[in-house]
Amino acid sequence: MSSLSHFRSKFSTAVPLVRFSVAIPEGLLDDFDACVARRGTSTNRSEVIRDLMREKLVEEVVGDPDVEVVGSITMVYDHHTPDLSHKLDNIQHQHLAQVVSTMHVHLDHHNCLEILTVRATHQAVRELADCLLGTKGVRHGKLVCTTVS
Repeated sequence: MSSLSHFRSKFSTAVPLVRFSVAIPEGLLDDFDACVARRGTSTNRSEVIRDLMREKLVEEVVGDPDVEVVGSITMVYDHHTPDLSHKLDNIQHQHLAQVVSTMHVHLDHHNCLEILTVRATHQAVRELADCLLGTKGVRHGKLVCTTVS
């Protein structure tokens, strides 16, 4: 069984739940309970722990350069930087197979927010993000990936 299909089988709603114990310092548990409380009344420790476990497993799966991922590249840049918009557009046009959609928001007189939805292998998405975020004039940005299924 591939690591991805093994990962998927772990989240099937048909599998029975297993109980286990964890010993942690009281202060850490207090902080964790506060986190659980912030999520709302319908959330409990078990749900948050399951979410954290899934998050960690997704990180490991998307760490494989050959695995297909979906994600977003978010960047803020100064649109007054000479030729920057043109450079960013050219990079996106060179990666048409990876870019699913884009959203452009004018934040103020100088700053724009651009969000790209991307889908490809993790390596291809990472290379695209590095290229965009490394372009002179991009103030900051971030790539966030998750599994396709």
